[in-house]
Amino acid sequence: MIKNKALGKIGEDAASSYLSSSGYIIIEKNYSCKLGEIDIIAKKGRDLVFIEVKTRTNLSYGYPEESVSRYKIKKIKNVAKFFIINNNSFSDFNYRFDVISIIIDKYMADNIVCSDDINSDIKKIYSSNGSKFEHIKNAF
Repeated sequence: MIKNKALGKIGEDAASSYLSSSGYIIIEKNYSCKLGEIDIIAKKGRDLVFIEVKTRTNLSYGYPEESVSRYKIKKIKNVAKFFIINNNSFSDFNYRFDVISIIIDKYMADNIVCSDDINSDIKKIYSSNGSKFEHIKNAF
């Protein structure tokens, strides 16, 4: 059984790989400050994206993105403001907040490979054994 921290790392690595293959440049992973933490900060063109990654091995507690509470959204926004204030080079970028939702087979978590399908708001990411992942674009 995969522990939560390890599962989170697998999800964040898969999300980073997926974003990179989709033309995003990863600026920070696990960015933290006194206000909280953001899983991934990435840019594409003039867009700066603050990304929360939620990874699950089943749907018994609902879809992963459903666990992002109003409190978490507020916290991410505050951390994003802190990041922007302390990184002037991004002050004239467009900002977006996304959730990447990943559902994986807990027994196949070591075999993650990401696709580059970027043609819709729901992006499919597959592991090498064919398990489906979904990236759900979800502006807060």
